[in-house]
Amino acid sequence: MESLFSNLILTDIHQNIARNIVSLRVSEDLFNDLTDDPEAWQAAQLLEMETKPKLFNSHQPIIDRPFEEAEWNTAIGYPFQNSSQSRFSDGSFGVWYGADTIETTVYETAYHWQKILLDDAGFNKPGVEIERRIYMVQCDSLLIDLRPQIKTHPEIIHISDYTATHAIGSKLHREGHPGLITKSARIGHGDVYAIFTPNVLSNPANPVHSCYLTYITTKNGVEIERTPGVTWMTI
Repeated sequence: MESLFSNLILTDIHQNIARNIVSLRVSEDLFNDLTDDPEAWQAAQLLEMETKPKLFNSHQPIIDRPFEEAEWNTAIGYPFQNSSQSRFSDGSFGVWYGADTIETTVYETAYHWQKILLDDAGFNKPGVEIERRIYMVQCDSLLIDLRPQIKTHPEIIHISDYTATHAIGSKLHREGHPGLITKSARIGHGDVYAIFTPNVLSNPANPVHSCYLTYITTKNGVEIERTPGVTWMTI
């Protein structure tokens, strides 16, 4: 591990990164199970908006805040507020993950959904569906680039053993580094970004570069739809 840290390089990133999260194609009203009155739904939404923490500061707060803050919380803020164990975190701090392409995010998230979540719950069988959304989030930062180190340190992309990557992530997070780039462990030509601070991420609300996906388990893997009923990818 000492040889890895003594030979690190930095890469200056100024680009959109694809973020793939669970999200319904058609939104549900979160308060419609409390009352049948639409005016009461609106009142509950306003109360929630006024009482929850304000994590996004818009230059046009009266116009933008309700929409931009919601997008920011969904596309950027959530993993920093809800830390969990992952490739580069032991669970004691949050990491935001994105990728160079939508396809890379699909390979990464489909693996975790089917091979870990569904397997653990005993639901890994054909016909299970989940809906997801892609956000394109701007990243502006000098990131530690682990890609040149993978040939001599293949444990960085080990399929299931995160011992080495937990040590890497803990060190970089503790020392205040904003994030890193590595190769995808699920698809050979994809890149993955692990970000340790939300300060280098911005602009998640551009709908031109976002889309919805549906994952459907099959006998042989997972089918992915961008347009409902039309297979876009099979993995």
